Amino acid sequence: MFCLFSFKTACSQEVSDSSKFYKVETVDGNEYVGHIIIMNSDYIRLKTANLGEITINQKDVTKLSVISKERVSGGGVSYGELHSSRYFTTSNGYGLKKGSGYYQNMWIFYNQFGYGFTDNFSISAGVVPLFLFAGASSPVWITPKVSIPLKKDKVNLGAGILVASVLGEDNEAFGYGYGVITFGSGQKNLSIGLGYGYYGNSWSDRPTISLCFKIPAGKRGYVMAENYFLPIDDERVMLSLIGGRSLIRKVALDYGLVIPVVSGMEQFVAIPWLGVTIPLGED
Repeated sequence: MFCLFSFKTACSQEVSDSSKFYKVETVDGNEYVGHIIIMNSDYIRLKTANLGEITINQKDVTKLSVISKERVSGGGVSYGELHSSRYFTTSNGYGLKKGSGYYQNMWIFYNQFGYGFTDNFSISAGVVPLFLFAGASSPVWITPKVSIPLKKDKVNLGAGILVASVLGEDNEAFGYGYGVITFGSGQKNLSIGLGYGYYGNSWSDRPTISLCFKIPAGKRGYVMAENYFLPIDDERVMLSLIGGRSLIRKVALDYGLVIPVVSGMEQFVAIPWLGVTIPLGED
């Protein structure tokens, strides 16, 4: 906004820029995306994919920003990239961009924030605030993560550790360390992960293996799944979370079913899943 104001007041010279994509936000809440044909102190003439050339009065513009070509979809802005580092509950090999973040809520009680300190390092932290109910013990956790692009937008490697505790209980820290490799772009990918749980100084001797994927379904939706193969005694246990993601502007609405599969299980069980993620710090 400051840059836009500075431009307006500095000169009235007409400027054109057809090499970049711009997003113009207006006072009525609309967004327009395209190449700038003419911009001066009175108006912006924008060449859009769907509407052709349009003229927007400068007094109606609230924000003008440059966006990457990858985020232009169907003549508008795709916000799927803002959620490219996560599935339902777990992350993939991609990381948050520097200065960006998110707030995630699942079934009201689960709350988590994440922030990218660099393009390769982020930290998320969360709480289930049961202390609001008669001071009940409340789980808290923090998860630092590093992300390394092995081949840009095709192969990414991620690693992190979740450190958790329960406020109000006299217990040792617990959690898990993990590594994950992701094949594909941030919008369409497959991830294979390996993790070891721990409690105090004791680590599990067998890993949990994860297999997750995300596939676009329409302009504003995805089909997603998380599958975990758990090392529980001599049982063969798989925990699956299968469902989808719908984008409502920048906000991601996740929904699905949690399906446990245990050897010898005689009854089908499916638990509803609902979550919402709000991106922070990005257009």
